Amino acid sequence: MYPEASDSANRPFEFTGRGGEYFRIWIVNLALTILTLGIYSAWAKVRRLQYFYRNTTLMGNGFDYHGDPIAILKGRLIGVGLLVIYQLTLSFNIALGLLVFVLLIVALPWLLQRSICFKLANSSYRGLRFRFNGSIAGAYQVFLGWPVAAYCSLGVLMPFAHQRVKAYQHNNSAYGTSPFGFSAAPGPFYIVYLKLFGATVLLAILAGVFAAVSGVFSGMGQVGKDPVQMSKFMTKMFIGIFVFYLLLFLVMGPWFAARIQNLVWNHTALGPHAFASNVRARDLFVIYVTNFIAIILTLGLFKPFADIRLARYRLTHMALHAQGNLDEFFAQEQQAVNAMGQETANVFDVDISF
Repeated sequence: MYPEASDSANRPFEFTGRGGEYFRIWIVNLALTILTLGIYSAWAKVRRLQYFYRNTTLMGNGFDYHGDPIAILKGRLIGVGLLVIYQLTLSFNIALGLLVFVLLIVALPWLLQRSICFKLANSSYRGLRFRFNGSIAGAYQVFLGWPVAAYCSLGVLMPFAHQRVKAYQHNNSAYGTSPFGFSAAPGPFYIVYLKLFGATVLLAILAGVFAAVSGVFSGMGQVGKDPVQMSKFMTKMFIGIFVFYLLLFLVMGPWFAARIQNLVWNHTALGPHAFASNVRARDLFVIYVTNFIAIILTLGLFKPFADIRLARYRLTHMALHAQGNLDEFFAQEQQAVNAMGQETANVFDVDISF
């Protein structure tokens, strides 16, 4: 956590949300979403984001979210409608279904660009809105071009594609008239991904050794002749695969999340002011594991408390390092925006995110 008293230029983020408060919002959202067959999910999203935004503070001032539930519902209906069309055409004609699938993939970057515009235009701090200026052409490069290149390269270009996505998001965002900046090169992303790949291979080797020692592969020559043995073998294999991916989520998930958060935000700035993040993988590991166990034991009822725990840790380990007086900076931004006119958020009226 960042100690505010030790550095006058250091402004840590704070999170004041509480599990009990959010649980009441979460359970009502869940009940109404089920009762309305999903229609209320748009209003549920607004209530959820408003709670997390308003309980996230910087220098004593909270953020806010102004999204219109109708606009969110519109975006979700578009998304669901496209999926229904795809399923119907696929069942009617495979070739036509594949054509619709390709069209959906082609449309996805545009929809993602609109969603980012909607989210930032409806987010504010001190009453001043954020903006996103990323072009549609840029969206097609980072959300379609680079993922396809990463796939064709068998994952070799995946870290580079990840870096380009973050650069597109951060370099094209702004608070008032001040732009955000992103300075991380692809190299650090490759280091994170290579470490993740190495740890995954090591975990897979250990899982294979454990399976061999525990006798999972014993008697494989007789399996095909005995349906009972085949059933037992397949059960062991499915359990082994499940445990492997569970370990990946609980062990490598927090490590990767911590490294990427620190990498991205330690290379992000707002005008002359730099962000900083010092999330630790071992702390996230403890949170992930205890949250997972608690959610299982409570049949999912601990989920809102888990969300609060994770948000509090990740936000309180971030800070804004000011260059000069931040109060003057925010006041100047407000004056600049008032002089040029506040752009309405209603221009960005499609949001497909959940």
